[in-house]
Amino acid sequence: MRSKSYRNELLESLKNPAEAAAYLDAALESGDRSAFLLAVKDVTDANGGVKEVAALAHLNRETLYRTLSENGNPKLTSLDSILHAVGLRLSVEPAVATSGMAAGN
Repeated sequence: MRSKSYRNELLESLKNPAEAAAYLDAALESGDRSAFLLAVKDVTDANGGVKEVAALAHLNRETLYRTLSENGNPKLTSLDSILHAVGLRLSVEPAVATSGMAAGN
């Protein structure tokens, strides 16, 4: 009996939006932009690949390939479109607990 490859297991798990969100969050927390873009590409691959996600995100396929390349530098609007196409959204949260800080300070 052959075991599934790591890549196949990863892509299967990334079809789950909660798993994909956790995967992207971990890549983003690493502080390595290329690692984050690779993670976005993995989530894209898990959700039908560049051609399908580009169509759902209303982006040109070639633009999406460039955006997700190692040297890609996606615009916020492009990243937002890609994430929405795979059932995710951008979110912002405090970096650290800020007890005692009042709004506006």
